[in-house]
Parts: sequence; C-alpha cells; structure tokens
Amino acid sequence: MLIPDPLLAAAVAVCLAIALMFVLRCLHPPGGAVAVTAVLAGPIADTLGFGFAVVPIGLNSALLLAVALGYNRLTGHRYPRLRPSGNVNPHGTRDPLPRDRTGFTLDDLDIVLERRGKVVDIDRNDLMEILTTAEHEAYRRRSGDLTCGDVMSRDVVTVSPTTTIGEAWAIIRDRDFSVLPVTTDDRKLVALLTRENFVDAVGKGLGRPSLLADKRLERGLDKGFSTRMPVERIASKAPLTAMTTTSIAELVPILSKAGLHHIAVVDEATRLIGLVTQTDLVMALFKGNVGSMNKRAD
Repeated sequence: MLIPDPLLAAAVAVCLAIALMFVLRCLHPPGGAVAVTAVLAGPIADTLGFGFAVVPIGLNSALLLAVALGYNRLTGHRYPRLRPSGNVNPHGTRDPLPRDRTGFTLDDLDIVLERRGKVVDIDRNDLMEILTTAEHEAYRRRSGDLTCGDVMSRDVVTVSPTTTIGEAWAIIRDRDFSVLPVTTDDRKLVALLTRENFVDAVGKGLGRPSLLADKRLERGLDKGFSTRMPVERIASKAPLTAMTTTSIAELVPILSKAGLHHIAVVDEATRLIGLVTQTDLVMALFKGNVGSMNKRAD
C-alpha cells in the first residue's frame, strides 16, 4: 500500500516477513509467499486493504489451526507442543534427575546452537528428544540387545489380593524383599506391594507412636488401617510393566523417569513371568560395559 512499484513492494514484503520470522524464531517459508500474495493479488487486495490480513489470511490460518488441533487430538498427540516447565526434582533438592546426570542436556544443546549462530527450524525440545532417542538406540546397539528376559528374576514370590497386610509384611521383612507382586490364582498381575506402600498406609492411619514397626502397624486403627486388611487396599494398582523382549536400553529411561526401583515382566495376558530390579539392571549394565571394553581391547 505504501510502495507503488509491485516488484519493489514484493521484495520488501518478503524481506520484512523473513526478518520478522528470524527475530521471532518462527521461520516458515510459506510466510514469505503470503507476503508476496498481499502485493500481487491485485485489485482484490487493494480493495480489502489491511482487511486482507484478516480475510482470507487470518481465516485460512484459523482453519489450518483447527484442522491441526483436530488431527492431533484424533491421533493422540498434544498440539501445540507446550514448552516443558523444567525437570523438577520430586525430592525438593537441587540435584538433576538421574536421567539428566549423564549424556548431554538441554543446556549443552543451547550452547552448541548459540555457537553455530544459526536458526534451526525445529523446536529445541523436539531436537533434544530426537538426539536422546538416538543416544538410547546407540546404547541398545552397544549393550548387545540385552532384554528383560535375559536379566529378570524368574522365581518370584507373590501374594494374592486377599493376603492380609500383616502376612505380607512378614514376608517382606523376613525375606528382605523390597516388592511383592500381587497376583490372582492364574498369575495375572493385579498390583505391586512395596515398602513405600506400608509407609504411606501407616502414615495415614497412625495412632499413638511406637518404637516397634509391628506395633505401628497395629496402632494404625484410627483411620481404618489394620494388619488384617487385605493387601489390595494399599498396593499400587496398574503398575508399569514390561515384556521379556523389552530391551534394557528401553527400560532404563522408563524406570528413571517414573522413579521406580523395579518393574514386573508379564506376557500378553498380563500373567507375571518375572521381575527386574535395580540390582539386576546394575549388574547387566556393568557386565555389558566390561564385555564391550574387553572386545575393544582384543
């Protein structure tokens, strides 16, 4: 509207559009085409004036956004992608989460991007996800394709949903277990009973304090907690599970992200097959690394 010469106006429009996209970090080549369209559309654009930015440009953009929202909703994806608020340590300390203590981080990625001085037409979080996935894939290759079936414990002690809390606690205490799977008679996994479940239950139903753990369980009657209650009242329902074919490279980030110390291994019918603990993983990773070093030495 301000420059009579169409060729000069088109050039200025494209340059300004690209410059603004660089500044706003939203580089999108069709945006330059829209700027040219506003200049070369002829009498229609002249008649609409600044309204051309609303109809058809604004209307078309709104329709595109609506289609994107609908498509991503139907396919189970979040759109638009929200910038994560940061990996907050659930323990309230300044330590980074375990999965962020090794390998590269977003800060490392920012340093590299800043050093290159170029605009990358991809969200930094998406780029981080791609690189992290590639890192996990590389680890899977180096770890020799170890799976849960290779490292899991198979002779797993279980309890039924109707087992009393007192009976289950005796098993955990006497056999020094950290977890007891809760299964039906045909070994279908129902829940996982952990020491943390007992701590939570006692804390919610604690009566008078006692120095003995067994007495604390017995005194938790004020809010309905009793050692005679079935374990299904306090066990963790719908636990995360893995298959025997799940690779260790896949399992490590799952356990780290969820803050778990163990994961149940089930078959297609959710029947319990085994249990993978942190100890199993540490030994598998240690032996895998030692084996890799020996191969390189050879």
